[in-house]
Amino acid sequence: MKKLLLVVDYQKDFVDGALGFPGAEALDGPIAEKIAAYRSAGDDVAFTMDTHCSNYLNTQEGRRLPVPHCLTDSEGWALYGRTGQAQASGDVVIRKGGFPSLELGNWLENQEYDQVELVGLVSYMCVLSNAVVAKAALPEAEILVDASCTAGPDPDLHEKALDLMEALQMTVMNR
Repeated sequence: MKKLLLVVDYQKDFVDGALGFPGAEALDGPIAEKIAAYRSAGDDVAFTMDTHCSNYLNTQEGRRLPVPHCLTDSEGWALYGRTGQAQASGDVVIRKGGFPSLELGNWLENQEYDQVELVGLVSYMCVLSNAVVAKAALPEAEILVDASCTAGPDPDLHEKALDLMEALQMTVMNR
């Protein structure tokens, strides 16, 4: 069985930076341990990174969420903590300028994964939208989301996102 762990936007600005929120830092250890477990099993690990330019406030997202964050190569753009240290040079890293990533879908479509597990931030924005992209790219693969390795600043929206992913026939674990 070919497996992929997809670490979604676990970047400093979402943990303790511009859009950080209490509890996000607690995911670092579990995500880093999951990365190590995937590697030791010979499975793949990939990362998405929210990536914006200096004109962020002039974009549609910037007008609706007027908080500059994850500006290319800034401190806040970097992967956070042990999770960032666990990134290896051969890992696929997809820089994305919006919540979902068409590049991710195009890449996944050419892979033969039987299972894709998503972890990271924010559950009801980037994790949800990229889980849908993964499901579209690999309709017969099992799409997993580890609820203990994702979160968002709004607990109600977090729970609703987990409900939606289950409704979309994704497996939500550790809820």
